[in-house]
Amino acid sequence: MSNPYELSDDMPVYVISVAAQLSDMHPQTLRAYDRLGLVSPGRSQGRGRRYSMRDILALREIQRLSREGVNLSGIKMLLDQHRELEQARRLVAELHAEVAQLRVELESTRAVAARLAELRRSGSDTRSGGEGREGLVPVRSARVAVWEPIAGQPGESARPRGDK
Repeated sequence: MSNPYELSDDMPVYVISVAAQLSDMHPQTLRAYDRLGLVSPGRSQGRGRRYSMRDILALREIQRLSREGVNLSGIKMLLDQHRELEQARRLVAELHAEVAQLRVELESTRAVAARLAELRRSGSDTRSGGEGREGLVPVRSARVAVWEPIAGQPGESARPRGDK
C-alpha cells in the first residue's frame, strides 16, 4: 500500500457489530461461525474480533450458500477448497514469475557462452603452440575442469592453480 490511509481487503478493521450489519447477520451468528472456523476474524489487543472486508465477503457467501440449502459442514468444505485454490493460484503465479526470471538468466548465460566461444575461436586462430591453452590454468570442480587465465608473465604456460 503506497498510501497509509488505504486499507487492504485483508486488514481487520470492522468490529463485530459493523461486520454483522455489513453481512446482514446477527453478531451471535458471527461468533458461532468463528467458533466453527468458517470465518476467523483478527483480534484487537483487547481480544475483540476485528473483521476484514474479505471476512465480510466470506460471510455474505456463507449466507448465500446457506439460503441455497448447503449445510454448515458443506459450506466449511467449500470455503476451505476455495482458500486452497487461491493459495495454489498464488503459488502458480510465483512459479511463473520465477520461470520467466530463469529464462532471462538462461538467455544471458547463453549470450555470454556464445561470446566466449567466439573469443576462443578468434584467439586460437592467432595463437601458435597447439591447443590454444597458453596463459590458462586448469580449475577443477567436482564435475568439469575449466581453464582460466593465470596471473603472471605473458606467454607463461598453463599450470594448475596453486603451483608457483
